[in-house]
Amino acid sequence: MDSLLLAEQSIDKIVQSLKDANQPQSDFVKLMDSFKDPYLVLIACILSLRTNDKTTYPATLRMLELGRTPEDFAKCDVKVLEKAIYPVGFYANKARQIVELSKTLVAEYNSQVPKSIEEMTKFKGVGRKTANLVMSEGFNEPAICVDVHVHRIFNRLGYIKTKTPEETEFLLREKLPVKHWIDINSLLVTHGQNVCKPIKPLCDTCPIKEFCAKLI
Repeated sequence: MDSLLLAEQSIDKIVQSLKDANQPQSDFVKLMDSFKDPYLVLIACILSLRTNDKTTYPATLRMLELGRTPEDFAKCDVKVLEKAIYPVGFYANKARQIVELSKTLVAEYNSQVPKSIEEMTKFKGVGRKTANLVMSEGFNEPAICVDVHVHRIFNRLGYIKTKTPEETEFLLREKLPVKHWIDINSLLVTHGQNVCKPIKPLCDTCPIKEFCAKLI
């Protein structure tokens, strides 16, 4: 049996094994899981782009001291927000983006994040990864957020063979059972941060190594 077929037949076991492994989540991942608010997920995700979780987590907490709603940030001074979120990557651009996005939500969307990937990606700086995460974490709707961890791990497993995260998302939409869509991002981000690292993955202690094409 080839590794691709093995991984496809075993996806339920892979997901359950990752849940049972109960690997330590970063503070930022736990914070995102706790929000259950589309707007908070959206602005926190904007902060996290091209920034590691250890930097993003305290910056998000400082940002939340300034407000928690589109109305709060629509009237927030950009320089004040810049200071709060520094040193996340591109903090000045992100501060302007959050303020302008919040103004748009207030003026054109009745202060509500639209429940649509297509509509969210019309906003400047919001790509499919962010929009999918808002759908799954904010709206609790099935969506597949593909970041570098999800892309890397599914390819290592042999479940898919893709070159870009966007290719990965659309192929997973065809292959991955919908029941796993909401959980898969936080599970694989946590697994990628703890075990299946980009360089020198800890294969000997991996809870899903029996399913991995890299090791078969």
